Amino acid sequence: MEKDRKKDPDEDKQYCELCGKMENLLKCGRCRNSFYCSKDHQTQDWRKHKLVCKEADKSKVPSQSVKTSKTPQPSPQTRKDSVTPRCEPVEKMISNADVSGIFNNTKHNGEETGLAILENVVALQQSGKFTDGQLVSQRGDSTRDIRGDQIVWIEGNEDGCGKIRFLMSRMDDLLRLCNGRLGNYSINGRTKAMVACYPGEGKGYVRHVDNPNGDGRCVTCIYYLNKDWDAKAHGGLLRIFPEGKASYAIDIEPKFDRLLLFWSDRRNPHEVQPAHATRYAITVWYFDREERARAKEKYVTGAGEKGIKMDLNKPSDVT
Repeated sequence: MEKDRKKDPDEDKQYCELCGKMENLLKCGRCRNSFYCSKDHQTQDWRKHKLVCKEADKSKVPSQSVKTSKTPQPSPQTRKDSVTPRCEPVEKMISNADVSGIFNNTKHNGEETGLAILENVVALQQSGKFTDGQLVSQRGDSTRDIRGDQIVWIEGNEDGCGKIRFLMSRMDDLLRLCNGRLGNYSINGRTKAMVACYPGEGKGYVRHVDNPNGDGRCVTCIYYLNKDWDAKAHGGLLRIFPEGKASYAIDIEPKFDRLLLFWSDRRNPHEVQPAHATRYAITVWYFDREERARAKEKYVTGAGEKGIKMDLNKPSDVT
């Protein structure tokens, strides 16, 4: 498997055959028609891919040119869970393509999978990997007056993050079904997953817009992990203020196994109201091809709101 150095006219349609990742892909060195994000994922998919790989040697797995990942292999159960999402979210997003585009779905993955994802997140928190959420071009203690969450950025290949990786692949599957049917948007990539924890204590996030300046993000995708959440006692509502509706707001309870999608631009200012219990969420942002290209040309700052220059050759950490 080799790094595809030349610009491919179909690059915007390429994704890892196993997990759905859309950036930093490697091309199969035999058929040159399929793509993977790592050697491990190509090896796992070989049993299926060898049936269509034009130059496949049926007696062995193809040799690789990338280094072996130390990431543990996902269990067989993980792949069995990787089913195509229902079409309902697609149609909902399409029908709202010119308005707020808000869609929320409860019982998205099921309790067993949701609890496994939550276990990954709690383990990350206990390992001390979370840091205070930051704002672009904002430094100092004033950030804490705006947002009170703690976050960690996850690629999906880290130790102990197998179920988070599975969630990301499910999100990718959903957005891939939507792609080409979301107005003028054409999705060709995404951020890493931002795993966030509000530690209670009345912490929240003031009203803001995810993408006010055209950094490429078009769809915000949030998954909640809060078992037995009671909004009256725990607070922590996500309140969305759809553009053009001054006296109207939409309240979303951060209930366990709920998936929420909405447009990332100025159509959906939103806030996280003060949370009085530990509140977990995982957020991924999806890029529009043209807007993202323009943003890269302008060197838009967007590395996890840390105020540093983007590495244009790697997935961006943006929030």
